Amino acid sequence: MRISRGTSLFLLAFGVWSWIIWITFAKNLWASDQSWTPDGSPTAYFVVHAVLTVVSFVLGTIIGVLGWRGVRASRVAS
Repeated sequence: MRISRGTSLFLLAFGVWSWIIWITFAKNLWASDQSWTPDGSPTAYFVVHAVLTVVSFVLGTIIGVLGWRGVRASRVAS
């Protein structure tokens, strides 16, 4: 299967953007008062959003890698 150069660049940009957004979200999640109980243990809010963050990092990485491979393949084919 071939991915066009434009699509590859879009996927690569999406992967990078995803990491930037989710790193910011993770920092804000860690600092949020809703994330921790008074005794210091994580709340359900924290656990759910931490899982969401990890899944988003994984998917962003996979999408970015696909974009990177497409960009590299389009350079070789040219």
